[in-house]
Amino acid sequence: MHENHKAPDISSIAPLTLPNDRQLVMRVMPMPADANGNGDIFGGWIMAQVDVAGAVLPARIAKGRIATVAVNQFIFKQPVSISDLLSFYARVERIGRTSVTVNVEVYAERNPANLHVVKVTEANLTYVAIDHDGRPRPIPLG
Repeated sequence: MHENHKAPDISSIAPLTLPNDRQLVMRVMPMPADANGNGDIFGGWIMAQVDVAGAVLPARIAKGRIATVAVNQFIFKQPVSISDLLSFYARVERIGRTSVTVNVEVYAERNPANLHVVKVTEANLTYVAIDHDGRPRPIPLG
């Protein structure tokens, strides 16, 4: 005998207050292997995820291979825990002749029973477009 199952009512989920001048480029949930003995996520793991997320828009703009050339600023605002769902938002700050600089903000969704969203990290990174030999190449126009 089949029971009729209705979709859960999600109308009571609080809207997230997130940046509207940025693009959501990645979402990830850290796993226990990403945490130290206190249950906090390693800063290096977060930095690697920011680098991956930060490369999304520059790769589109460069229309090809890019490399990280600078981490101009990196601020850890709050610790990240295993149960946090991280959302990475990026905004292009500058497009140069061969490089693209982006700002990445990372927000954690915490405590699903009483949802709370906090900014945990903010960073500025610069990527350079490179050719097949790894040398800088011009960013395509348009």
